[in-house]
Amino acid sequence: MSDVIHVQHPLVDHSLTILRDRNTGTSDFRMHAGIVSQILIVEATRHLRTRTRAIQTPLAAFEGTELDHKIVVVPVLRAGLAMLMTVQELLPDVGVGFVGLERDEETAEAREYYQKLPPITPKHQVLVLDPMLATGGSLDETVTILNQRDPGEIMLVSIVSAPEGIQRIQSRYPDVTIITAAIDECLNDQMFIVPGLGDFGDRYFGT
Repeated sequence: MSDVIHVQHPLVDHSLTILRDRNTGTSDFRMHAGIVSQILIVEATRHLRTRTRAIQTPLAAFEGTELDHKIVVVPVLRAGLAMLMTVQELLPDVGVGFVGLERDEETAEAREYYQKLPPITPKHQVLVLDPMLATGGSLDETVTILNQRDPGEIMLVSIVSAPEGIQRIQSRYPDVTIITAAIDECLNDQMFIVPGLGDFGDRYFGT
C-alpha cells in the first residue's frame, strides 16, 4: 500500500484557509500556494542522500554535507507549474520534465497532449507535482509514463487530495508515496474536490 504523508503544520492550516476562501484574490492565492508548496517540498526531500564535504569557514576547517541525490521534478501541466517555482528556489539545479494532461469534462479522465522528460534512471527520485489529487487520473497517467523510464522512486506532491484519488493511486502503484497538505471529504458529481478550493489553475493564473 502506498504511503500517504499528510503534512500538518500551523502555517499550512493558515495558508490553506486563505486558498480555500472564494474571496481570495490572485496575488494572495499565489503567495499562499507558494508557502504550502515549500513546506510540502521540504517534507518530500527529507530523506535525500547526502555526502560529507570539507570546507573552510572564515574561522576554521569544517566538515559539512552536500546533496548526493539525483532528482527530477515533473509538474503536471498546467497547475503543477505553480509548485515548480518553489522547487526551483530550493533546488536550483534540479532536472525538470513536463507532462501535459487535459481533463475531459465529460468523462473527467485525463488526456495527454504533451510530454518532454529529461533522462531518468534508477538512481533518480522523481517528484510529480499536481496541486489537486481529485480522481487521480492525471497522476495515474503520469506515473505510467514515468515507470517506462524505470525511476528509483516516485513521490506525488499535492496540496489538496480526495480520498478517491488517493485510493486509485494506492491500488495502482503501491510503491508510490503521496505527500499532501489536506485530505478532503469527497468528489462531487462533477468530480471536483469538496470542500476543495475550486479550479486551482484558474485561480492561480487568473484565468
